[in-house]
Formats: sequence, structure tokens, C-alpha cells
Amino acid sequence: MELLSEPKGKDRVEVNKLQKLLRREVGRAIADFKMIEEGDRVMCCLSGGKDSYTMLEILSNLKAHAPIHFELFAVNLDQKQPGFPEHVLPEYLASIGVEYYVIERDTYSIVKDKVPEGKTTCGLCSRLRRGILYDVAQDKGATKIALGHHRDDILETLFLNMFHGGKMKAMPPKLKSDDGRNVLIRPLAYCREKDIERFAKYKQYPIIPCNLCGSQENLQRKMIKDMFQDWDRRYPGRLENMFRSMQNVVPSHMADINLFDFESLAPAEPIEAFEKLDVINL
Repeated sequence: MELLSEPKGKDRVEVNKLQKLLRREVGRAIADFKMIEEGDRVMCCLSGGKDSYTMLEILSNLKAHAPIHFELFAVNLDQKQPGFPEHVLPEYLASIGVEYYVIERDTYSIVKDKVPEGKTTCGLCSRLRRGILYDVAQDKGATKIALGHHRDDILETLFLNMFHGGKMKAMPPKLKSDDGRNVLIRPLAYCREKDIERFAKYKQYPIIPCNLCGSQENLQRKMIKDMFQDWDRRYPGRLENMFRSMQNVVPSHMADINLFDFESLAPAEPIEAFEKLDVINL
């Protein structure tokens, strides 16, 4: 595999600006949520998409300049989808000199066997993939698992859960796994997808398509993504405000009785208040 050509001229200036922006946002997220600490060994889950390539590059850059020491390695899960280009990621990762592991597990056959024809395979596939990656993290001594979800992914998940699940729930920037063995982090939590997309285009990453399994696209998520893109064009700043609202929750002005004690609310000196009201009415 040939090394990717570096951008030149105006493109070089633009890619430097984007890299600084992404690095600043990743650094801010890491600091805000204490994602990476001294001595951590961070496992970057690399899918071959623009987001995970960008995450790996920005974290590698931060590692070289961070005031703390931490280790970084990449893991790709080869799920044996027909047509998966097995050579792409190993050649790319070897070319940039990062520690990496390619894990081969035939989850494709399991999913095709268990999911009826025509039904979406994403749910079962993601659960199988998650379990395997959790085991790999333990085996390789990882203290954190880094996932490539960005700000738009988080907002889309919030709206999906509101529209279809009746919950105000998104993807947290930092989370302990359900099995309690691992801590997941999302360093791109503050990064906009359109910035990542432009950066990846300039960097010419060897993108692997995400539809190799033949699964239908998640139409509900696509609907929300299209809605967000329309809002971003027509109402600049709306998505930024939406994300900021997730960081400024006021439980007393919501309606979740498990988050706020509505039952104990009572006016001060209620009897005196009623007496005053009676005097006014007279």
C-alpha cells in the first residue's frame, strides 16, 4: 500500500486548520470528562470509516504532545463480511507505525443465521461486536476503549430515543460498560461530523464502506440525520445549542419524578398565605 500523499498549498492550510480545531475539541472533551489519565492504555476501535480514522490520528497527535503519558493501540474486528478488503487496515496501520491488532470472528454467519431475511441486522451485529471488543480490551490490557462517535451521532441518538423509545437518552462521552469490566470513551463527542468529513477527505483515508453486510440502512437514523442537515443549513447554530442543552439540564423543569422531588414542594407558610389571599378577596 502506497503512503497517502500529503495535502499541499491551500489544501495544506485548510487541513491544518481542521486538525487544530478537531484537536482542540478532542482535548476539551478529554479534560471535561477525564477520559484519559496518566498511565492509561487506550484501545481505539477502528472500523475503516472516516470517524475512527480521524479519532486515531487526533489521539496519536495528542499523545505526542500531552503532558501525561498514555499508550495507544488500534483494534479492527474482521467480521468476515463477503468482500471485506482485509489488506486495507493492516497496511494503513503499519504505514503510520501504530500498534494494532486485527481480530477475526465470523459474526456475519451468525447474524445471517439468526436474523430473518429482510430484517435489519444492525442490532445483533453490534451486540456481538461489542462483546468481542470488550474481551479483546481485557486481553490486551486496555484501561479505556475509545469509540469514534461524534457530536452528531450523540444528538441523533437522543432524538431516536425520544421519537421511538420515549426516553431522553443519548450516548454519554464516558461510560462504564454493562458488564462492568471496561470504560468506554468518545473523544470526538464535541466534534461536528461535517468537520470530520472534510478532514478525512483532505487526508484521503482508505475508507471501507459500511454496507458490506448487505444490511438496510437505518431509515429512522437517516431521517433524523437529514433533518439535522436541513436545520444546519437553514438555522446556523441550532445544533450547537441543542448539544449545549444536553449539558445544561434543569431537573426541576422537566417531568421525571425520579430526578426531582416534586412531592415535597410546598409554599412557605401556606396557612398565612391563604389568610392574606382571603383579605384581598374581601
